[in-house]
Amino acid sequence: MRTALLLIDVQQSFRQRPHWSDDHADAFLNHCNALVTACVAARVPVVRILHVEGDPGDDNPFALGSGQVRALDGLIDFPAAAEFRKSRHSALVGTGLGVWLHQQGIQRLIVAGIRTEQCCETTTRHASDEGWTVDYVSEATLTFDMQTLDGQRLAAKDIVKRTEAVLSGRFARICTVADIQASFMPA
Repeated sequence: MRTALLLIDVQQSFRQRPHWSDDHADAFLNHCNALVTACVAARVPVVRILHVEGDPGDDNPFALGSGQVRALDGLIDFPAAAEFRKSRHSALVGTGLGVWLHQQGIQRLIVAGIRTEQCCETTTRHASDEGWTVDYVSEATLTFDMQTLDGQRLAAKDIVKRTEAVLSGRFARICTVADIQASFMPA
């Protein structure tokens, strides 16, 4: 089955947001780097997707003119098979990604990136609904603590668990980097 890695929003823009935390960033980058390395070695195309929105300005790190819409510091350099810019949560909306995937004969997607419950989850659901088989590598996704409507803290680790629960078996197979690496080994 022809496969591609979608590396979603692993970009410097997030470091400029007030919710950014380095608490899980090193582990996330280690997992992303291992995943990219495995895909490149297996000749699996790696697709870079960057989130771009809004007007340029010092306070908008997602605007193209900000200089922040670029690979996250610490992410290894890799030969991207394609790069797409998105302005919606799903990487499949308004980007041409779906057309490119079909042209390449891609049937299976590996999803990793920032944010676990937002663009990564939304793209996973959309891709599944469109007929792609999806492997969701949650350890190679990153999110941040949030606040519930009643003011309670919702820890990033709990957001990841929730995302895994709602995607597993319905929209994706929840995987580790080691699972993906093993899938590239001859049987």
